[in-house]
Formats: sequence, C-alpha cells, structure tokens
Amino acid sequence: MLQPFGKILILFGFIIIGIGVLLLFADKIPLIGKLPGDINIKKDNYRIFIPITTSILISIIISGIFWLLSFFSKK
Repeated sequence: MLQPFGKILILFGFIIIGIGVLLLFADKIPLIGKLPGDINIKKDNYRIFIPITTSILISIIISGIFWLLSFFSKK
C-alpha cells in the first residue's frame, strides 16, 4: 500500500539532489544567465537581474523531459 508513495519520495529526493548539484555548479555552466534577452542592470548600490531567455530555455528543456517520460511510460 505504501510502496508507490515510497517510490515517489525517492524520485523527489533524486530531483532535489539534482537541483542542488546544478546550483553548486551554476557559475561554471556557460551562457546560463548571459543569453540575449536576459536583463542585467547594474548601478552603484544595486543590481537587477531578470533571466527571461534562460527561464524560457530551462522551461522548454524540462517540458521535453517530462514529455519523454510520459511518452515512454505509456508503453
């Protein structure tokens, strides 16, 4: 009865670990945050950063991954 819930928790654990690893190495990933369309405003005592293009690219990649997972899980 609790076996599917355990599998879901393990999956979420791997997802959180993956996000953590990406955050650790985010500075070393080229072009993330530096794409055309990302807004970066630097003034004397503040900085505004709005990663519009990066967010769209990450959304497309995540949507593709979920589509692939759903496509292969139907078979």
